[in-house]
Amino acid sequence: MTPVYAIQYAIRVLETVDRHGHGVTAAQLAREIDVPAGQLAQLLGSGTRQQALTDKIRTVLTRLRDEVGAAVYFSRYDEGEVRIVDYADGPAAPKVNEWVDFRYAAHASAVGKCLLTQLDADGRREHVSRHKVARLTSKTITNEDVLLNTLDSQPPTVPTLDLQEYAVGTVCAAVPVTVGSTVGCLAVSMPLDRAHRLKKAADTLNKRSAPVLLSLAI
Repeated sequence: MTPVYAIQYAIRVLETVDRHGHGVTAAQLAREIDVPAGQLAQLLGSGTRQQALTDKIRTVLTRLRDEVGAAVYFSRYDEGEVRIVDYADGPAAPKVNEWVDFRYAAHASAVGKCLLTQLDADGRREHVSRHKVARLTSKTITNEDVLLNTLDSQPPTVPTLDLQEYAVGTVCAAVPVTVGSTVGCLAVSMPLDRAHRLKKAADTLNKRSAPVLLSLAI
């Protein structure tokens, strides 16, 4: 099993265990994620590696937070939903107030839009069909066709922006972090009065994304 596939299977194991709140047998796990029992045993013994992965990403996020002077996030698109995997904030780098669950605000947040741009056109339409593009601020795009056209035209090398579309007084930027079939992104948020620093912060995320990519791939 290649390193990338091992990580993907490990993620599936964790997600499957999480769905079984009252416990699940190894045999049932093997059936549900469709891997041989022997490979599953190896994955179940890789908890140390998974913890190391979590710790590595947390370390990268903390360093980025200190470098850009703002809250930094690592997110993934998991089973049709936006998920904030981890973030690093602090007194001088406050995280955005999640006043609306990010799962329902992909159309307005930099994180959500960056993840959606990495899907194909059908995937984006399917997501929008499940989550209404509700108006969160006066800046929010609420027309589905306009949103989809905007996502379609987003250059992959240019950070995705949220300029008070999710929350008044907050600006955000996100850059893609993709390994294999894993759709992820790094993002930064900051108060509106620091908006002049957003582009530089986004460029820094782009340049420093290699450690996260390496962590996901090994």
